[in-house]
Amino acid sequence: MQVLNKYKFIAFAIIAMVFVISSSNKIMAQEKTQMVRIAKIKVDPLQLEKYNTALKEQMTTAVKLEPGVITYYAVSDQKDPSVITILEIYASKEAYNTHIETAHFKKYKETVKDMVKSLELVDVDLLGFATKPN
Repeated sequence: MQVLNKYKFIAFAIIAMVFVISSSNKIMAQEKTQMVRIAKIKVDPLQLEKYNTALKEQMTTAVKLEPGVITYYAVSDQKDPSVITILEIYASKEAYNTHIETAHFKKYKETVKDMVKSLELVDVDLLGFATKPN
């Protein structure tokens, strides 16, 4: 029985390695077509809690419903929490264009229009990334 378990483990390890290698190749190929953007936002400090709620709702909905929305990372400045920076990664420019036409994105924009004091959008190129495995 131990021999069978050993072979199951080896088979599982080989399948896992193939998956990791193929995933890495897909990720590298996707990097070339992805749209990566940094949004720098200054929010009215008196409306910060409402803004953060609207932002989190929009991000969660977009990632859940839109296959082309890969990730969002939103952070606030420790010295001034009303200064927010968002890293957005989309599968492609087309995915981004689809995203900004969705009902949830339009709802977010309408909700926060009087909360945002300034907005700067910076399109960037992804040079690389490093993450720990799950």
